[in-house]
Amino acid sequence: MMAAADHKARGNAAFQLGHFAEAIDCYSLALDRDGDPAWNAAILCNRAFARLQLDSPDEAALAEGDCSSVLLLDPVNIKALFRRAQARMVLGNLKDAKADLESIVAMEPGNPQANASLDIVRVQLAAQTKNGVFNPEFQAQLLNNTAQVSVLPPAVPLRLKSPRQDKANATKSHRYNEDFAEALRQCSIVAHNEAQSHATRDQEVAKAAWDDLQALELTVTKSARGLSKQVKKHAKRVPTQAKPLVTSTAQPAPIKAHTDALWAQLLEDERKTRSVYKSKASHVSRVFSTVDAYRLTDQFARRHIGAGEEDTAVMLQKIGVNSIEELIGKTVPSEIRLTKPLDLPEALSESQAFAALKKIASQNKTYKSFIGAGFNDTLTPFVIKRNVLENPGWYTAYTPYQAEVSQGRLEMLLNFQTMVSDLTGFPVAGASLLDEATAAAEAMALCNGAFNGKRAKFFVSRDVHPQNLAVLETRAEGFGIELVVGNPLTDLDFSTKEYSGALLQYPNTFGSVEDYTKLTDAAKANQSLVVVATDLLALTHLKNPAEFGADIAVGSAQRFGVPLMFGGPHAGFIATSEKYHRKLPGRIIGVSKDSRGERALRMAMQTREQHIRRDKATSNICTAQALLANMAASYAIYHGPDGLRKIAARSNLFAATLAAGVRSHTKATLVHDHFFDTVEIDLAGSGLSGTDVQRRANAHEINVRVISDSRVSVSFGESAELSDVGKLLYALGATEVVSAAALDALKPAAAKVQSSSIPASLQRTSPFLEHRVFNSKHSETELMRYLKSLEDKDLALNTSMISLGSCTMKLNAVAELEPVSWPEFTNVHPFAPEDQTLGYLEMIDTLHKALAEITGFAAVSSQPNSGAQGEYAGLLAIRAFHKANGDHHRNVCLIPVSAHGTNPASAVMAGMKVVVVKSDDSGNIDRVDLEEKANKHAHELGAFMITYPSTFGVFEEGVKDMCDLIHKHGGQVYMDGANMNAQVGLCNPGGIGADVCHLNLHKTFCIPHGGGGPGVGSIGVAAHLAPFLPGNPVVLTGGEGNHVVKKANLAVSAGPFGSAGILPISWMYIHMLGEQGLVKATSHAILHANYMAKTLEDHYDIVFRGKNGTCAHEFIIDIRPFKAHGIVEEDVAKRLQDFGFHSPTMSWPVVGTLMIEPTESENLAEMNRFCQSMILIRQEIEDVVQGKIAVEDSPLKHAPHTVDVVTANSWDRKYSRTQAAFPAPWHNEGKTKAFWPTVGRVDNVFGDRNLVCSCPPLDSYIEE
Repeated sequence: MMAAADHKARGNAAFQLGHFAEAIDCYSLALDRDGDPAWNAAILCNRAFARLQLDSPDEAALAEGDCSSVLLLDPVNIKALFRRAQARMVLGNLKDAKADLESIVAMEPGNPQANASLDIVRVQLAAQTKNGVFNPEFQAQLLNNTAQVSVLPPAVPLRLKSPRQDKANATKSHRYNEDFAEALRQCSIVAHNEAQSHATRDQEVAKAAWDDLQALELTVTKSARGLSKQVKKHAKRVPTQAKPLVTSTAQPAPIKAHTDALWAQLLEDERKTRSVYKSKASHVSRVFSTVDAYRLTDQFARRHIGAGEEDTAVMLQKIGVNSIEELIGKTVPSEIRLTKPLDLPEALSESQAFAALKKIASQNKTYKSFIGAGFNDTLTPFVIKRNVLENPGWYTAYTPYQAEVSQGRLEMLLNFQTMVSDLTGFPVAGASLLDEATAAAEAMALCNGAFNGKRAKFFVSRDVHPQNLAVLETRAEGFGIELVVGNPLTDLDFSTKEYSGALLQYPNTFGSVEDYTKLTDAAKANQSLVVVATDLLALTHLKNPAEFGADIAVGSAQRFGVPLMFGGPHAGFIATSEKYHRKLPGRIIGVSKDSRGERALRMAMQTREQHIRRDKATSNICTAQALLANMAASYAIYHGPDGLRKIAARSNLFAATLAAGVRSHTKATLVHDHFFDTVEIDLAGSGLSGTDVQRRANAHEINVRVISDSRVSVSFGESAELSDVGKLLYALGATEVVSAAALDALKPAAAKVQSSSIPASLQRTSPFLEHRVFNSKHSETELMRYLKSLEDKDLALNTSMISLGSCTMKLNAVAELEPVSWPEFTNVHPFAPEDQTLGYLEMIDTLHKALAEITGFAAVSSQPNSGAQGEYAGLLAIRAFHKANGDHHRNVCLIPVSAHGTNPASAVMAGMKVVVVKSDDSGNIDRVDLEEKANKHAHELGAFMITYPSTFGVFEEGVKDMCDLIHKHGGQVYMDGANMNAQVGLCNPGGIGADVCHLNLHKTFCIPHGGGGPGVGSIGVAAHLAPFLPGNPVVLTGGEGNHVVKKANLAVSAGPFGSAGILPISWMYIHMLGEQGLVKATSHAILHANYMAKTLEDHYDIVFRGKNGTCAHEFIIDIRPFKAHGIVEEDVAKRLQDFGFHSPTMSWPVVGTLMIEPTESENLAEMNRFCQSMILIRQEIEDVVQGKIAVEDSPLKHAPHTVDVVTANSWDRKYSRTQAAFPAPWHNEGKTKAFWPTVGRVDNVFGDRNLVCSCPPLDSYIEE
């Protein structure tokens, strides 16, 4: 009975807090199946009462069943009889309800509640007899009343309205109203007594707990919060709900006069009661606040969640619910709600979390890295660190789909493309990819696509970086490409015409520089393509890939000022010739013109991307690495071409110095003579093994790369110093650390080695970075001002709300981001020895345990660098699982037509066949079509991809049944976690029935979007899929959690832990909110969306809502009705820019609509400003509809309005300058405006037809 008693106590506590679904679950667990009947009767009565609070006929029916079970054993149980009567009233079974109430009155003639309810039932039965039908309005009022009952014993329904009665019923009506008013009075008395009891109890708790402060901190805070809610609820309920009844104008005059008098008396009683409540609450609050004074004040939840208690109350009232719990009950299906709190650590304050993570980070050993292998030491200029990496104007912006409010970062990304294009020699470059390894995989896919898959082989040089090869192996399997690995100079024969292309590393992973001209000539002769993975810094001295005949260049821009960060995030790049520019993956920034004919930038050729082409897209890439690309471009601007050459020459000189020292100070030998910054050393004859070298190096806090037991390599980065060479020579066999004097003596030999380190035939002679921007910003003042000028052109979260649906543009708090810049996290190489990375490993492990708990899964991996990569990795796990079970044929993936474009693109990349499932008119998955296709493809069914809540912003009913259907036919369920911000703490993918889910940590868990990246697409999996999480060939990994298997294969990213450097952001977010804070954040995300939907519903059609009329965390408004008048969604989006807001998501998931997601971080004032903007725009639309202004003359068609347009000498528009530029009240008639678009509406068609995706050279600015 002890366990049952605990469950009962938890149920009572949940009931007190208004968590009725949880209370029901606890009471169910409290039932003693073989125990005391009296105990079970009490529990069943409690459960019935909880069911009656859920505003559902289904629950009322279950409540009736619970009470009937009690009455079978105890026919005179008054509590069971009364609650069964209540349930029957809700269900409309008035005769049966009357019988139950009469039984109570027979036993207890003076029972006021039973008598009052009996009168109500008799009145309604009389009305039924007269009308011959049951009154549905009455039933609805009864049902509505059920949700209003609180922890007080139910007195009478408070929302009943006396039915109209003729004079013959006047006497009875008089008695009814008098009795009802008396019942209300009784309710007030009971409420008063109950509140007083609560106050007394809680004061006693506070007093007793004073002796034990730690135990008190939780108990008292929760009790105070519960009491405060209780007081407010009882103080407000009686007058607001009873007044419409007792002052009804439908009553005959004599009755009305009588009830008016009763009402006046009731108001006075209520006023006195409210005063008592206030006094009690104030006293208890003082008791509790004394105790709570010891708590740290820098609590995070109140900083992260925008709405306070007053704002919350306003929103709840607008929606028409009494509590957030009631709203959640209407929104999230009860069958999927969590039945117990998440098992997460208690919330830490900002300073506590900061200290806790600092302690973990201190376990990392930040030895200077000479490991290389695609990750090089660099120095991040402080001006870039402060003004880009740590600047919310850069890191909180979204991907620049809205070009007019994104010209700053579009310009910097164009600079990035120009930098890559100039250094690689190719005319077309993308605006960043996820990392070098995935860029190489994308290039392989491009080669395969160039031959429509008819050339099945792809050659990979054996000296590429190992992580590049691993990612290629994973990608090749999905596309059915046969990888051949070997020496490209001896093992590759293009004349067979079997190869679509080949991948070379230049310089290679061991540092050697090779001339591949003959190989590229052979490739061209046989129409094959050559991909070169290269180093941008090396290309300041080496002949570029285009010059020696390559077709595609890929690589990483990491060493251009972006720290190591344990493997990421780093900006990958890809560049090619104009012949293949329409097959290039990812974003491309192009030059176009605006409505004024002025130069404007935009994202070009979007029709090739996944959000339009879906399963036919060139790639599944969505999030890239824009912020890191902007850092790299800023680095190139700051140093300029001459500065970059100096940095490169210095690295080359250090490598040459080490090479000379190896010859003179050790018994080791050099493996190759031609190199840029990396020297490979053969230890044979030195008497040392690779492990010995590592141990000797670590003694001086430096790391080298151990290739094998007999070979190591050393790569020099920007922070290398001459003293480091002395330590490295000791590690390589010198008897001691080589002294400064001896190193000085090495310089002539080093100069000689350097002069021949790059063959003359491979030395760069072509100019690069000639554009003015790379030749004019070399002082900190100049760069700071340039960065500020770009920032001011963009609208980010530090300007206003960004309501992009399905993007979750929530607060990226400084407390979360601060650890990203700590040296303990930035200066760790991803391939550093494990004993030097213990802090990272602990941080990742604890983060993944929390994510596993949140998702309901067994294990988590954060190797995927984006949500799309998470989808890909999750589907790969499903494919590997099927293959391990011998089900190689299970390759069909069912995907709803409403799914995000990355879903089908990822499925194709994983080697699956996409079968589309229809949606019904309500936006839900067509269950009939799903079942038909599951049956049709039962033998080959591999997976079903579902977004939950749906892409339409609704919690679909029956999601468990859909998952069961897929499992029944042998498939696995993949849940797209794009909308996880509506789930955290309320439900989870594992509970729904999914087998795998990706999380966008850059949405739900606060990693900033960075203007288009970075991102992290962590995936959670059930236990049976855990062995198939991504691995890494250098640092064996396989995720964290239960049943994981460390491995080298299934890699999807270059870094073993993906973008590990930004995982501290999500760690801080979870640990500062804790379980309660996370639930509150989710609840407020839903609250805010429903408030805005309710505010806008009188002005725009809301396209989809759940069965109870609510949405999840986002909603869709319909612009299609205005198309007949010439107004489309783009007009609304651009006009919003004049109000200072970024547009919601346009035309997705439904063409001609706008999807709005406010997130939990916005306050009521900001949401109201946005809604008011939309309402004012609706008025402008109505002016067009009513013919007050022609559509072509409307401000909607000319938006956005720039400063130069508004201040021009002439103004011939049909609306005022004020309406154009200062349309909102908060603009204070032109005196205040936070943001101005810097270009007019951009011409998308012109930009695609006249593709320009790099900056012109310097000579284009020379005046003739």
